[in-house]
Amino acid sequence: MRIFIAFIYVFLYAPIALIVGLSFNSGRQAFVWQGFSTEWYGKAFSNPLITEALMTSLMIALSTAFLSAIFGTLLALGLERLKGWLRVLFDILIYTSIMVPGIVIGIATLIAFVSFFDLVNPVLEAAIGWRLQMGAWAVIAAHVLFNIAVVALLVRARLQGMDRSLVEASEDLYATPAGTFVQVVLPLLAPAILAGFLLAFTFSFEDFIIAYFVAGPDVTLPIYVFSSIRRGVTPEINAVGTVVLLSSLLLLIAAQWVLRRGDRTAD
Repeated sequence: MRIFIAFIYVFLYAPIALIVGLSFNSGRQAFVWQGFSTEWYGKAFSNPLITEALMTSLMIALSTAFLSAIFGTLLALGLERLKGWLRVLFDILIYTSIMVPGIVIGIATLIAFVSFFDLVNPVLEAAIGWRLQMGAWAVIAAHVLFNIAVVALLVRARLQGMDRSLVEASEDLYATPAGTFVQVVLPLLAPAILAGFLLAFTFSFEDFIIAYFVAGPDVTLPIYVFSSIRRGVTPEINAVGTVVLLSSLLLLIAAQWVLRRGDRTAD
């Protein structure tokens, strides 16, 4: 059994380790080791195409994380007050949005935007001579739809484990609902909200499938990497992949640490 488990882990992580190792290759051939060097990291992030794609991805990820944290928290607070079949219905919708494959979300979002543009663009063009088109804002909208559910689940789990006596004590001391929320509820929910923010940022930053359908002329970092490897894998692409991998791991570890720290504080 141990051999089988070891084989599974090697199968999962050996390709990732290979990419990380070959990103330090001094040669131009991606899979032929010719010596240790970090030159490809400098060349990768001095490439204007990569830096522009990186800035686009960061802008999309930050916007997605910010909007998802706000709307996901509001959704969790609203669902906490629902009862009966209506709450079950919304629970089903939340879990369904997480389970739906990214390619389905991408195609559905593309069709929705194209249909909307067909209705609105003739009016806008006649009125102000301007047309809506795909771009970074469409990627943000599509990512927010997915990540709202992730944040809502984290915040709801935090809400269910929250000590209700603190809220009741605040109300007994004649605090307003807004004051109770700002001074009691929000600080208790802050670890889950922050963890949801970090996860939403990670999922948005590394997403390729949804962005590929709705990004239009804008190029995110995953789209750039995909376009580049169609012409062949280079140590430069390995360096970019390594940076994205390490950044995602650090954000996931930070989100997990925030959640655990919040749980210990609540206890």
